[in-house]
Amino acid sequence: MSKVLCFGELLLRISPAANEEAEKHPFQLYMGGAEANTATALAAWNIPVKYCTVLPDNFMSKYVINYLEYKGIYTSSIMFGGNRVGVYYLDRGADLKSSVVYDRDHSAFSELKRGMIDWDKVLRDVSWFNFTAISPALNETVADVCLEALEAASSKNITISVDLNYRARLWKYGKKPVEVMPALVEHCDVVMGNIWSANALLGTSIDPDIHLKGTREDYLDHARATSLEIMDRFPKCKSVANTFRFDSDKNNLLYYTSVYTGGEQFNSDEFRTTGVVDRSGSGDCFMAGLIYGSYLKHSPQDTVDYATAAAFGKLQEQGDATGQDILTVSKIQGNGK
Repeated sequence: MSKVLCFGELLLRISPAANEEAEKHPFQLYMGGAEANTATALAAWNIPVKYCTVLPDNFMSKYVINYLEYKGIYTSSIMFGGNRVGVYYLDRGADLKSSVVYDRDHSAFSELKRGMIDWDKVLRDVSWFNFTAISPALNETVADVCLEALEAASSKNITISVDLNYRARLWKYGKKPVEVMPALVEHCDVVMGNIWSANALLGTSIDPDIHLKGTREDYLDHARATSLEIMDRFPKCKSVANTFRFDSDKNNLLYYTSVYTGGEQFNSDEFRTTGVVDRSGSGDCFMAGLIYGSYLKHSPQDTVDYATAAAFGKLQEQGDATGQDILTVSKIQGNGK
């Protein structure tokens, strides 16, 4: 079977341990990276998926690869080079937009350059290529490698998806996101993000008063307008997904999504919860759900429903990657209100 390829930097995450564990082990280590998280979910849902990244040639990388293979991910496209794996520090339960510290300078992946990866070989058995806006945020040479990969995938008529992850703390090399991302999104068939990340990365229109309106209908109407603007600017794009996650001061959380495709918008049910275990990786899980449904040719409504339930379920799991199987996601899907 043809495979999904996820391309991006594998990261190690360090977070404070839960209170009951902190006396013995003050910190916990997780394997992360948006694209690795998506690959992990897809493998758990029996989609053939491989992962392409760069790791230093040392004993720790061997353990990383063994772990990925244990999860069912093909690792033949992982390269060895450089001296270190990128690290990030995240406060327990925090959002990546707030309490996060990155330590990714001079990582093996960040030193990638055009010509280092044999894309003909990597893409030989691939029908879907997935990446995120995190990679081109690292530096200009990695952004150029992303473009190289997209050009190669486009020439082979491979479906391409992008997660518009906006990490303001990473865009520090003198280029604004809107100067980099449009040239990459020109190659994409599926664009996932939200109305705010699309504005930051692609320069799409944003209603500054949308929060004052604040109804589900208003947000979904804005998602539709953003989707149409993206598809008008990037004719190759066939589907645009928007996610909405709202946290209140009382620790209540509201989550819903939409996908615009084929001239129609498909909206999920609303999911609500009080208290969240871990916010990291929820969007990666949603992207995996989109790929899962599209790969299996599910209807757009079934696809958005599954992806939303998976992303919502991830909020109650510790760590970056989901451990949910298909049955678990289906049960959550059935509880949507």
